[in-house]
Amino acid sequence: MEPHSQTDDTPQSRRILEGQLREAYGRVVYTHKTQEKCADILLRNQSWIRIAQIGLSALTTVGFITAVLGTSKLAAVVGLIVSAILLALNAYTKNYDPGEQAQKHRQTASDLWLVREKYQSLLVDLRMGEKPIEELQAQRDQRRDELHQIYRNAPSTNNGAYKRAQAALKLSEDMTFSDVEIDAFLPKELKHS
Repeated sequence: MEPHSQTDDTPQSRRILEGQLREAYGRVVYTHKTQEKCADILLRNQSWIRIAQIGLSALTTVGFITAVLGTSKLAAVVGLIVSAILLALNAYTKNYDPGEQAQKHRQTASDLWLVREKYQSLLVDLRMGEKPIEELQAQRDQRRDELHQIYRNAPSTNNGAYKRAQAALKLSEDMTFSDVEIDAFLPKELKHS
């Protein structure tokens, strides 16, 4: 059986392909945003950990200075307890670096951004109707394979990151722009308004 030519393409087959591409595009948009939000959460956590380390170090120092000066035995005990907490926190961050994890999420988001843009271009090409459906299907399959490689190496996200991504996309409309907003970035020859 010979492959269908461009003239044999039915509107139904293009609608089916468009539906599949739109769904894949939507999933990539959400995954991209979730990876970004997960990186944001990890960087915020890293900041709080650093602040806690500085605060605990200061309390430990004050406790031990007070103990050395002999003013308070209680200060020495508090210094010892705070020092133990600081040691545990430092041991935790030795094996788990939120900043490094955040960078992995950022890299994954960057890789997903490119695939997201390719899906959008593929949807445009489909709507223009100038490319044969077989070529569009081949490009779809390439996108799928690219995503598989990205997902294999992607760090896991969490429900909190997904909820933040959902809020950003649905409530803040992170991925949408009005014509006026787009026109503000373009030279006058390309403006719509």
